[in-house]
Amino acid sequence: MPNHNQYLFLLSFSLTFGILLLVSFWVSAFLTARDIHLRNLILIGLPKDPQHPEMDVHSIQDFIKTFTQEDAIALVQTPAFLASAGLAAVAFYWLAFSGERKPVLNPNEWKEFPLVLKTQVSPNTAIYRFSLPSSKDVFGLPVGQHIQVSAEINGKDIMRSYTPTTLDQFDKGHFDLLIKTYEKGNISRHFSLLKIGDRIRVKGPKGAFIYNNKLTGHLGLIAGGTGISPMYQIIRSSIWDHSDATTINLIYANVNEEDILLRDELEHLHHNSAGRFNIFYVLNNPPPGWKGGVGFVTKEQVAHYMPSQDKDCKILMCGPPPMMSAMKKHLDELKYPAPRTVSKLADQVFLF
Repeated sequence: MPNHNQYLFLLSFSLTFGILLLVSFWVSAFLTARDIHLRNLILIGLPKDPQHPEMDVHSIQDFIKTFTQEDAIALVQTPAFLASAGLAAVAFYWLAFSGERKPVLNPNEWKEFPLVLKTQVSPNTAIYRFSLPSSKDVFGLPVGQHIQVSAEINGKDIMRSYTPTTLDQFDKGHFDLLIKTYEKGNISRHFSLLKIGDRIRVKGPKGAFIYNNKLTGHLGLIAGGTGISPMYQIIRSSIWDHSDATTINLIYANVNEEDILLRDELEHLHHNSAGRFNIFYVLNNPPPGWKGGVGFVTKEQVAHYMPSQDKDCKILMCGPPPMMSAMKKHLDELKYPAPRTVSKLADQVFLF
């Protein structure tokens, strides 16, 4: 069964062929009426008298001898000529400006991108938007992978890995990084001091995890703080892909309620997921009337909200090291396989 793109190709091909055929008939009739026959083009360069080839030969001047300047003006004013010129112009614009552009990222080359917007989302966290060379450019980052960011700090090149919250299929011309500023964090403090127009150096894609809608039937996600970034990217990609049937459960831990990052975006995805995506928040310092988890994420919460290890599932984790150590212990006690030191895509438990 042909898909939408195949139908579109057949329609555009048929329409273009029909217009060009009509144009050819119209132009041929126009020229024939002026005693100019396209079939005579084959005679150009041949002798006019085959018995005396040293004599004059047919030339382009012979072909157009009856084609005056007035005829040329009349031809370009015909609807057929105007239609073909318009079609050619549309085709040129499509090929030159609307075609698929190459990804900007290069895993072997550092590239610089300017900061164009900074949005504060919590007392110590902001979303930093960086511009790509063109508003039509795609970043070139597969869902689930990350980038390396490099900065010179106190005479040393410092590198850190970050996962953008933007997606190639939705976000053209820019990429966003969700970054929490730590008092002793070299790169995070560097970001907090950036001014509009300042540039960062980026290289990628990096990482062993690449999401697709046939990867697994169930995803269990455990995140803390800015560890929500790769999870948000995966959730967003899955929920807006209507061919994706993966169910997703997220445990998201933070200290205070105002520390819950991308909360509006996550809840918007939950409400539009047709029951495929659910969230359970955990806070160390909950406000009065809080209905989520309190304190640290417990083994019982993991057992309740994560898919069981005997299902077709994957558990993905990203967050502060102490939290990840505790989650590994919980998963081990629940009989999940232990994550490798460096996780692989095939692993049931993957640690970003």
